[in-house]
Amino acid sequence: MEDFVPMHAGFTSVPDDVGGAAARGWWDANAAEYLAEHGDFLGSADFCWCPEGLRESDARLLGDVAGRRVLEVGAGAAQCSRWLATQGAHVVATDVSWGMLARSRELDGAVTTPVVQADARRLPFPDAAFDAAFTAFGALPFVPDAHAVHREAARVLRPGAPWVFSVTHPIRWAFPDDPSERGLTATRSYFDRRPYVEADDDGHVHYAEYHRTLGDHVGDLAAAGFVLERLVEPEWPAGHDRTWGGWGPVRGALLPGTAIFVCRLPG
Repeated sequence: MEDFVPMHAGFTSVPDDVGGAAARGWWDANAAEYLAEHGDFLGSADFCWCPEGLRESDARLLGDVAGRRVLEVGAGAAQCSRWLATQGAHVVATDVSWGMLARSRELDGAVTTPVVQADARRLPFPDAAFDAAFTAFGALPFVPDAHAVHREAARVLRPGAPWVFSVTHPIRWAFPDDPSERGLTATRSYFDRRPYVEADDDGHVHYAEYHRTLGDHVGDLAAAGFVLERLVEPEWPAGHDRTWGGWGPVRGALLPGTAIFVCRLPG
């Protein structure tokens, strides 16, 4: 049995290098637990954009991927990449956590995809190497400098290529992360950008998740050279009763839970 480590959680400022380094260790340590809890919903070769259950097979936010070179950033166990491979895409899946990428090998069957351990802010690929790139709740929430992720995506994409990413809807940060009625009353300022942090008694940061307003996201995209084509806010579907963290049918009926930014480089 692992030793219990007392944790303290809340919204607080931490040095950027400390917060930005926490994600790798947290996902390494929690990869198995995460997939045990959510693996059935995510599948082994399926492309789910968000807890609302929007699938790329229906949304087609990346367009026709057959024969195209596609990069997944913050891929986790690479379920999305594996599905894209079934559609004829040439996919590479990256993640900072080797623990998550190792789990991806366990999901491989008839369909596999190459995986690369890499920080999304320093991608090991040449300029204009890909025809499309995306991330579904990967990388961006876990770094203090999301603009660096967008900059790298722009660098490795060819002119005219799409960059699509899903994140927690920024309005959610004003509300408690609670799927019940208690999560329907705003308790924090939408403009409070302090990250949510979990640390032990010694002050070691184990987890950090960063908030950005809609304006922050749009500003970062524009600075990286992207054009925002669509902002998709998936509604909670009827009959979907799964609860995932703060996502669930009670809050989903009244508040958006996910924002999906569909962007493109000028081409």
